[in-house]
Amino acid sequence: MDNLAFKKKLLEQCIQLKLANAENISAAMDEAQQSANEYGSPKDRYDSFRAQMLAKHDMFAQQLQTVKSELLLLQRIDGTRFVDIVGFGALVFLDDQIVFVSVGLGKVEFEGSTCYAVSLNVPLCKAMNGLKKGDSFDFRGKKMEILDIC
Repeated sequence: MDNLAFKKKLLEQCIQLKLANAENISAAMDEAQQSANEYGSPKDRYDSFRAQMLAKHDMFAQQLQTVKSELLLLQRIDGTRFVDIVGFGALVFLDDQIVFVSVGLGKVEFEGSTCYAVSLNVPLCKAMNGLKKGDSFDFRGKKMEILDIC
């Protein structure tokens, strides 16, 4: 498989992971709301179960908003276009790893390869931002080379 096809499929996999994440958070949010509703009003002034469930619901709502924002960012990446410098949307092949500069998903096992989907704000991406194929850079005392960019 060529690098561009790999990038397109990896992007689709990342979108699917974020969609599954959004579904899980939404289900947990609904469960917290349902628990609060079933419990009813507080039994006395020291009863905080309902407030805890509503706070949990709000926490999940914030997480869901973050996931939706990241999903929109992923959907903005054009998986059919080559890029020649490291930046948002680039798939970077290094000596010992594959880095997809997108959103912070972390380690993604994909088609027998281990890829790292990371945001532009992580130190590794900051170190190689704007570099081209064949460029070398130092990261935490280790010299790394960009073998290819897609």
